[in-house]
Amino acid sequence: MERLPGFRDFYPEPLPTPDVWSADARTYLFDTWRATARRYGFREYDGPPLESLELFTAKSGAEIVGQLYNFTDKGERAVALRPEMTPTLARMIAAHERNYKKPIKWFAIPQLFRYERQQKGRLREHFQLNCDLLGETDPAADAEIVALLIDCLRGLRLTSEDFVIRLSSRNAWQEFFQRGTRNAERGTGEYEFYQVIDKLEREDAAVSEQKLQALGFSLVQVKDFIAAAKPTEELQNILDNLAARGLADFVKIDYNVIRGLAYYTGPVFEAFDKKGEFRAIAGGGRYDNLVKLVSGGKVNLPALGFGMGDVVLLELLKVRGLLPKFDGGVEVVVVVEDETLRADSLKLVQQLRESGAVVEYSLTPAKPDKQFKRALELKAAFTAKLERSTGGALAVKFKNLQTREETVLAFAALTRQTVCGLLAK
Repeated sequence: MERLPGFRDFYPEPLPTPDVWSADARTYLFDTWRATARRYGFREYDGPPLESLELFTAKSGAEIVGQLYNFTDKGERAVALRPEMTPTLARMIAAHERNYKKPIKWFAIPQLFRYERQQKGRLREHFQLNCDLLGETDPAADAEIVALLIDCLRGLRLTSEDFVIRLSSRNAWQEFFQRGTRNAERGTGEYEFYQVIDKLEREDAAVSEQKLQALGFSLVQVKDFIAAAKPTEELQNILDNLAARGLADFVKIDYNVIRGLAYYTGPVFEAFDKKGEFRAIAGGGRYDNLVKLVSGGKVNLPALGFGMGDVVLLELLKVRGLLPKFDGGVEVVVVVEDETLRADSLKLVQQLRESGAVVEYSLTPAKPDKQFKRALELKAAFTAKLERSTGGALAVKFKNLQTREETVLAFAALTRQTVCGLLAK
């Protein structure tokens, strides 16, 4: 039996082959994400992986159905595996926002599913860090979210030499459009204009020029606006806020970033690998209308956030050599030399584990040299074995496998404090 295309198996290290995914690296990534989000005062939430299909079509339109794992369940309900987390968040917030003081700062690490063509950095499932802030319109909230994104990447040992946050704004492009064409007076052409801008870096210049001229613009006008990179007042507020934190080197104005402007309502941003080897690392922005849309107009709460997937990020960390070595983290291997002491050795194993140590031992009788070899294979820091003195008292002999230094402690006097002190050496 083989796994489905576009899905992954995660193995503990050492990995059986170089092309499989590391469960240890995923844990490292999740732990870093969680620790950073919690330092910013964000609380973790979660929702079901299966939702009503209508929840996603309400946000993204019927065209999203072609990208979903969707079906009719046994209750004749149209459902789908979640392709993103924000609609679930909006549904949850709309139901219970009165129970939470504003601003609401939440994060989640969901597994998401999209039935689409596989390519570099994009599979049919991935895990994603979602961080969202709801109930605040001030640009300080936008700066807080961008700062969190920066620190999530810095926590993985990436620096300003590795990535940049490209900051843009729906409002900036809307003002540009309204200044430059009479179509704005008739309320037409704006969506088509944004579609052209969104494809500028991927589409032939002649094609973009033709489409822009049909809307009353020229490619030169658009490129001059992008090149000037003049921040709007709201964007300048965000830049000043980040500069005050010492994070100015991580962000720049780049109006090439357009994102889904039918969805976003203000500042938008994306994190990019500076060497250009990978697709966007993360992206987000302000989406003040989603909660109102999902709640049918009953709850109107401003919101903003970002999503950062694990696929591109893990590939980037691997290429940059920034993933730690994962060896299982075994601290002590308890060696049972005398089988008459196995019951007492099991008590030692339990006591060491309750002290917080990662402990292994041979489940069945084995020669001492084989147990010692296993300790070396596991890269354990210490071995520990029980010995009985001539007077009948039990002692624990700890051996530091790096220095070969031995320490003998009375078993009856062994405490959590002495264990922690020994292992910290």
